[in-house]
Amino acid sequence: MIRAVVFDVGECLVNEAREYGTWADWLGVPRHTFSAVFGAVIARGQDYRQTFQVFRPGFDLTEEREKRTTAGRPEWFGEEDLYPDVRPALTALHEAGLWVGIAGNQTVRAGTLLRALDLPSDMIATSDDWGVAKPDPGFFDAVAKETPYRPDETLYVGDRLDNDIRPAATAGFRTALILRGPWATIQQDDPEADRLATMRIESLAELTDRIAAFNAGVR
Repeated sequence: MIRAVVFDVGECLVNEAREYGTWADWLGVPRHTFSAVFGAVIARGQDYRQTFQVFRPGFDLTEEREKRTTAGRPEWFGEEDLYPDVRPALTALHEAGLWVGIAGNQTVRAGTLLRALDLPSDMIATSDDWGVAKPDPGFFDAVAKETPYRPDETLYVGDRLDNDIRPAATAGFRTALILRGPWATIQQDDPEADRLATMRIESLAELTDRIAAFNAGVR
């Protein structure tokens, strides 16, 4: 049975369109140009950070984040950046008796922003908190340690086949691939998606019923 659900953050809970737009502004390039290169980098299977190198070779993301903060333009997201289904879905899962966690590749600052949103969850953690990032197996070891149920009783929900579904499945977790954001759109037809994902969803609103059906033996 699935007894716990753990969510990725970017493009699962948080729409990152505005934030990537601010990076385009910071680099001084048109937003549509940044988006086009971003998509091409993903389609080639490269790390998304390679996008920054196209426009500014030698770009250091950590250093530039600090510069943005100093300039009064730090990374930021708020309630308006949450996908509309997030708060209702997390609430419904809690009411159904499931343990709910949030864990993704995020900075300490992003973790602070997430906690300030007061989402209905039992745990919020970031890769910076743990000192290990997806797809490193150590990240999912940390998820397993923080979750009160076994990996095979825990559903990890994410938008990326490479960073979320594949490493989570390898670590023994159940997985849900949500179809939204650039990664899911580009990777959705990969045969691994059907092989590795316990379920595929288009909205977080589907989860409560899908989990109930799974637990009842309906696949």
